[in-house]
Amino acid sequence: MDLELGPHHARLREDVRAFLDEHWPADDEKAFRRHAIDRGLIYRHVPREYGGSEQPTDPIADDIIEQEFTARRAPLGIVGEGPDMIVPTLLSQGTEEQRREFIAPTLLGDIIWCQGYSEPSAGSDLASLKSRAELDGDEWVIHGHKVWNTGARNAHWMFGLFRTEPEIPRHGGLTFLLIPMDQPGIEVQPIKAMTGHQEFNEVFLEGARTPVRYTVGGRGNGWAVSRSLLVHERNLMGFRSQQLFNNIIDRARNTFIDGQPALEDGALRRTLVDLEADLLAARYSRYRALSNVERGNDPNAVLAGVVKKLHATGLVKRLVQVGIDLAGADEALRDPGDATVDLGRANEPGGWALNYMYTHAVAIGGGAPNIQRNIIGERGLGLPRDLRTPAAETARTSNPNRGDGPS
Repeated sequence: MDLELGPHHARLREDVRAFLDEHWPADDEKAFRRHAIDRGLIYRHVPREYGGSEQPTDPIADDIIEQEFTARRAPLGIVGEGPDMIVPTLLSQGTEEQRREFIAPTLLGDIIWCQGYSEPSAGSDLASLKSRAELDGDEWVIHGHKVWNTGARNAHWMFGLFRTEPEIPRHGGLTFLLIPMDQPGIEVQPIKAMTGHQEFNEVFLEGARTPVRYTVGGRGNGWAVSRSLLVHERNLMGFRSQQLFNNIIDRARNTFIDGQPALEDGALRRTLVDLEADLLAARYSRYRALSNVERGNDPNAVLAGVVKKLHATGLVKRLVQVGIDLAGADEALRDPGDATVDLGRANEPGGWALNYMYTHAVAIGGGAPNIQRNIIGERGLGLPRDLRTPAAETARTSNPNRGDGPS
């Protein structure tokens, strides 16, 4: 893959700026997204027949578009479980009927999704989940309890894993289902996070139903589908770290230490150099991964996603720590109120405190760091699995969240 900045990239930057001059700010974000799709600027990986803009793979072009949209605070598509997780999963694993029904409305925000994976006794060890689905004619009847469901109160649909073959242990008995949320038998209860917000929920399913045609990847094949989706979830966890770094630079220019801008402080500058080096390493690692895919040489996309997720969440925590240190004690104690988690707006009142708290939750989502390290060590480096005594194995079985994670 050619990663050089060519004349066509300079023209692209000019085109993106002209597009934003014409269409942003916009009173109607959905109309703005439609215009951006028509111009080939967002949802570039999605075929046009399913509502995307279907552009050739070009990470340099993606970076240019993101830079220009970010500078203008224009929405670069919708970020979340729908466009970033279920859409690529349906493209690779869904039926033609499912793609045509769900993808385009999801990209435009007409369908909002939540994820039904974790359960009270099945977190990192997801294969121990107990929520079940049973066939009744041409419908699945679902009973269970899901937890940590982001945005479930506003979601139209849930995608998730359910046990359909109780006689088959762990991974083999799971099926990936799409479930309409607006129906009897589904109750959503919010969970208040330490940020004061209630973006997390738990969902109780008692006799909820979904047609068999909303099975993704085939009955009993849910684990394989979930591994595919998890790659996209871990990519989503990567954040827009460059935005956060830019916010720190702005803050350092306008924060003073002994009468001088903090950006002139030697210790802070060394910290910023280390952070920027990690940002560049992450960027070029992504370029290498995309080049491998283009060449048909993608030895382990799942493992690459694990490495990216582990690095990105750790990097973001370090970035936010620097930002909140610069902001000072008043910022750390500020009530974030109605502020939203937005790494691009961390310098707004309450932004650093809110993002600092949220990074702890995101480090766990998609697999906690200790789980990621086990996967990298065992599958990537060929290290032996953790030594388990009978007592330790009993403890792991009785408390699946302390297990060795998905496998």
